[in-house]
Amino acid sequence: MNTDIENLFKDKVLGHPAGLMVLFFTEMWERFSFYGMRILLILFLTAPLISDNPGWEWPRENALSLIGTYASLLYLTPIIGGYIADKITGYRIAVVIGCIIMTLGHAAMAIETTFSFYFGLSLLVIGTGFFKPNITSIISEMYKGKESKKDGAYTIYYMGVNAGAFFGMMLCGYLAENYGWSYGFGLAGVFMFLGMLQFLLAKNIFGEIGGKPSREVVDEQSLNDKENKLENVETEKLNPFTIFDYILIGLSSLGGLIYLFNDPIEKISGTEYINFKIMGLSGSNGIVLLALILFLILIVSRIARYMPIVRDRIIAVAIFGLFTVFFFAAFEQALGSMTLFARDYTNRQLIGTAATVFKVVDTLLTTVPLMILTWVLYLLFKKTYTKIGWSNIVLALAFVGIWALVILRLTDKLSQEGNQIDASWFGILNSFFIITLAPFFSKWWESKYNPTAAMKYGIGLILLGLGFAVLAYGSSGIEPGARTASVSIVFLIITYLLHTMGELCLSPLGLSYLSKLVPARMIGFMFGIWYLAIAIGQKAAGTTGGMIDKISEEYSLGTFFLIFALIPIGVGLISILLNPVLKRLMHGVR
Repeated sequence: MNTDIENLFKDKVLGHPAGLMVLFFTEMWERFSFYGMRILLILFLTAPLISDNPGWEWPRENALSLIGTYASLLYLTPIIGGYIADKITGYRIAVVIGCIIMTLGHAAMAIETTFSFYFGLSLLVIGTGFFKPNITSIISEMYKGKESKKDGAYTIYYMGVNAGAFFGMMLCGYLAENYGWSYGFGLAGVFMFLGMLQFLLAKNIFGEIGGKPSREVVDEQSLNDKENKLENVETEKLNPFTIFDYILIGLSSLGGLIYLFNDPIEKISGTEYINFKIMGLSGSNGIVLLALILFLILIVSRIARYMPIVRDRIIAVAIFGLFTVFFFAAFEQALGSMTLFARDYTNRQLIGTAATVFKVVDTLLTTVPLMILTWVLYLLFKKTYTKIGWSNIVLALAFVGIWALVILRLTDKLSQEGNQIDASWFGILNSFFIITLAPFFSKWWESKYNPTAAMKYGIGLILLGLGFAVLAYGSSGIEPGARTASVSIVFLIITYLLHTMGELCLSPLGLSYLSKLVPARMIGFMFGIWYLAIAIGQKAAGTTGGMIDKISEEYSLGTFFLIFALIPIGVGLISILLNPVLKRLMHGVR
């Protein structure tokens, strides 16, 4: 394995192994397809049946309930996919399996029948479970013994994530809104397939890295685990799972899954299928409340059995996890209620000077990043053509396709007298601001002014709330119950800027602090708990976003967004106030 790592580092691109660039582009195409399809969901489901580009004309509440369940499951299946890769397939095969399943999922959604739509979503959930945890595991394995370069590797990889999201939302959204939904869903599948093909054809460059787990590796890991347990026996009390723990895990998991599936089914069908009541809540709401109570009993009972320092640090992780739920419940409105706001309540028709300025900015936003990515492709091609020539050819064909679509889109937009901004276009702002601002935030974290974890969480939540405060102010003049309006695009742009700054304060830090606070033997379990927190936040985003019609009709749209402003700001202030307590609970970890 060490020989394979040394061979990887012989051919470098941008100071890193060429294999990292293969993973960079694989992740870029996967994120292209993922975000390109996901931003279309709310637009497709709520589009009128009778129109130039007919959708399913679902009520917004029903659409957001389904999207919340879908997004939540995307953070649960990686727990299973990572386990399967660790024990059976290895990381590389798991990535390929995930890509194939997701390609089939996108193809099914392009057919646009009821069965193919739900079947496609199911395949995307399963495929993401195989892909998401395992491609990052390959990077981790690549940099064994070279940990000093790992931060830089993940930074480059993170740029691939955002580059894919940027172009996916822009191009899939453009085709879907201007030519038909099936074109947008289909395009996502085409680039998912090309990403898989270029990764599969580049397998020789990785050697045994990411291959099937061998018995020797398993035995070596078991030995290391035993040594770690012996080293820590004096400072840690082992806390094995009891039968009672497993019962609580099973029941709370079952209750959560029943809620995830039954909630959209009940809303879409208008029928309550589960006759269950607890504390005044019935149906799937009663089920999820019971599941949460059982889960809290599990967490509290397990925490109570740890040694004081371990117990305190896990309590800190639990508090940060709760803050994470609140953050994502508001932040993920970007692909729900905020996209609806862009389509129905924003003045997207620009004329005169405003249209000219937007065309120039849009052209630069599109072409400059693509030129940089093409240059990186050239560097990879030059270094590895003799080793993975066919992989590079597939990658080059994908870029030819991207350039053709970008030129088509720009030609179409530039030929218009004014400029009609696609509703999906606003989704790219988050990726653009991340790529632009990430270096500044990275320098901040490395400086002497680096805030504590609680302060970062607090700042992130407050910035998120301020973004919604801007939207609340922008929509304050909209009459209660109004279905359309013409609010300036400036409000959405400022909101995305503040939300991205909040994300940079909070989102990348969660797993980092988790790995520092939790004993090594508990990392896998706690990562699963962390993904569960994000999954709960994703579902909460769909549920709360689904209240947009009810709140805007009874009060106003401004009131709806004001709620999302006040709650994150309040939770952020609580995080800042808890800073001394959390510092004590973390016992010196920064």
